[in-house]
Amino acid sequence: MVSKSAIAEVESPSQPQFSKHQKIWTIPFILAILSVVILGIISLFTGVYDIRGQDDGWNMFFITRVPRTVALMLTGAAMAMTGLIMQLMSQNKMVEPTTIGTTEWAGLGLLAVYLLFPGPTLVLRMTGAILFSFAGTMIFFFFLRRVKLRSSLIVPIIGLMLGAVISAFSTFTALFFNMSQVVESWFFGSFAAVQIGRYEYLWIIVIVTILIFMYANRLTLAGLGEDIATTLGVNYNRLNLLANALVAVAVGVVAAVIGNIPFLGLIVPNIVSMLRGDDLRSNLPWVCVMGMGTITLCDILSRVIIMPFEVPVSLILGTIGAVVFILILLRQRKSRRLR
Repeated sequence: MVSKSAIAEVESPSQPQFSKHQKIWTIPFILAILSVVILGIISLFTGVYDIRGQDDGWNMFFITRVPRTVALMLTGAAMAMTGLIMQLMSQNKMVEPTTIGTTEWAGLGLLAVYLLFPGPTLVLRMTGAILFSFAGTMIFFFFLRRVKLRSSLIVPIIGLMLGAVISAFSTFTALFFNMSQVVESWFFGSFAAVQIGRYEYLWIIVIVTILIFMYANRLTLAGLGEDIATTLGVNYNRLNLLANALVAVAVGVVAAVIGNIPFLGLIVPNIVSMLRGDDLRSNLPWVCVMGMGTITLCDILSRVIIMPFEVPVSLILGTIGAVVFILILLRQRKSRRLR
């Protein structure tokens, strides 16, 4: 006869591991938040304009520096979060808005709005970017569900090819209608033009984050695949539609306000996933915080690397993201060899 204490001893090793995985407020997480706060303070006091030596310095501080830092935090959280959702729903670690063409669709939406409404407001630009982002994401996932792929590496390759086609079409349309400045301003994602009155719509990302956290458990189940999710009582198609809509809103808002932010959704979720696993609810705060820190650090580098001039933050992120993308490919290739 087995005693209750013996059963408890057998079950106890798995219990701490589960609770540790689900726990969010740990010492490393608090240190990560403090690191982001420090980066935010550095960002506030980094720039060519001398805010302490000019009469209107502190006025400019609240007009430009504070909005820029807030925009960095919100954008970093948004793009890292969209990468996490896309990787979960597609069951592929190399999927994010840049690698499946969602950002290119957002750029096409911006161009369409400029062609239909000369001098459009920011709300119109956001609406166009969101609608086209949603349509492009749905097209990609529809194709992904209808075509059986032998290798997971084919998924981002198809996405990059689709994005290249959409980008080429946008460039051709912009040149044909003499609107190339729209494509160029979107392509060079930069926070240089962010100031008070031009970034407030980024707060929509907070609502998106709350909705993702509310549906985190269901989205995690949906990430197991349609068959398993349906067996567990989850409406997979409805959740897939919701996830794509939330991703489209986040990408559309960022594209309209900031521009193209590449590879951030690839770098952060993969690092968090390697360290903590694939539980969406416990990983979401980590992904948001690391996204904030990564883009803030890249923006600080973009401002000081060739001071007094400024490099677009998309250039820094694109370089780092390309290196991480190659490392992920090599890591997957190595794991297959070991198998």
